[in-house]
Amino acid sequence: MADLEQRTRLALDEIEAKGLTRKLRRPAGIDLSSNDYLGLADHRLVRAAMAQAVLHEGVGSTGSRLLRGERAGFAQIEERFAAWKGNEASLYFSSGYAANLGVLSTFLEEGDVVFSDELNHASLIDGMRLGRARRVIFPHCDVTALRSLLGSTRRSEPGEGQRFLVTESLFSMDGDIAPLAEYAELCRETDTRLIVDEAHAVGVYGERGSGLIERSGIDADVFLSVNTAGKALGVSGAFVAGPRWAIDFLVQRARTFVFTTASPPSVAAAIDAALNVIAEQPELRAKTLVFARRLRTLLSEAGIRGTDGESQIIPIFLGDNERAVEVATVLQQEGFDVRAIRPPTVPEGTARLRISVNAKLHEADLEAFVALVVAALAEKVACGAASS
Repeated sequence: MADLEQRTRLALDEIEAKGLTRKLRRPAGIDLSSNDYLGLADHRLVRAAMAQAVLHEGVGSTGSRLLRGERAGFAQIEERFAAWKGNEASLYFSSGYAANLGVLSTFLEEGDVVFSDELNHASLIDGMRLGRARRVIFPHCDVTALRSLLGSTRRSEPGEGQRFLVTESLFSMDGDIAPLAEYAELCRETDTRLIVDEAHAVGVYGERGSGLIERSGIDADVFLSVNTAGKALGVSGAFVAGPRWAIDFLVQRARTFVFTTASPPSVAAAIDAALNVIAEQPELRAKTLVFARRLRTLLSEAGIRGTDGESQIIPIFLGDNERAVEVATVLQQEGFDVRAIRPPTVPEGTARLRISVNAKLHEADLEAFVALVVAALAEKVACGAASS
């Protein structure tokens, strides 16, 4: 058997040869890469709420919530979040990854079938792997294909397993929005439970800002939603929202909840403050989406390939892994914090810059960024032609 170090070094060499080596890089420059869409991560009210909570309750929770880690703040923020989402109850997990693993490994049982969008996030994929249901992958946001698959697996006997449909509402790498209303209709027709990951939508969309489920008007059709608090809400962790009986079951069976040390109590106070800001300053949501439309327009006018849509996530497709890294490096050197996204995060041949717009930007930032992208792409094309 090969020596572990040798085997690992060979794997690292292979990663580097494919142009897929990743490096930890601290934030620097104008933010066009984070998920802090509303700028709440350093909002003065959110910071103050968290600081006060630390002084009052200390730093750590000291244990899982089923041991000594429970605090009044957790129960209060869960009740408030559930009401905000239009649900009976919610449960707070230490991360969105933990929430997705917890939900899917708990509810997907042997004999069940789960239908999953081919571009679903890794945490959803891993959660389904932990569950014991049979997985059926359908083409990205393809309602026609999904309808056919649901029809071909229609249950014939009452005792047969449950069916689930799992999707993101806003896809994190492509920036497109799932056809949630159509999915809800299909689920009603076929007795399928709909699970929606609202990670990149919660806080940004809907009249209340609670997400795309709200905007689509399908609150009653969603079994469970997973809502990250570490993106637009600016803090950390995630809420699973849904019927009380389902949340009660997660408390009993979700291993990523039961066996995890609770988050610091101060996090609950910070999330509460973030929800206040979202309610009281809707202009932050509006500004983010206005900037997103403006950037899409500028990129289109410059002839730069991206995706149609309306969201705050805008991919610039470059295809080649090394080229994506080179262009990102040029932009970083010019003061824009942009990151190259490569496989396995995205499919082979679709390496890209993932641009995420936030409310703290300015019109001049967008114009300067597009001008730099145009120049960087032109330079790389020229260099490539010269070398060939």
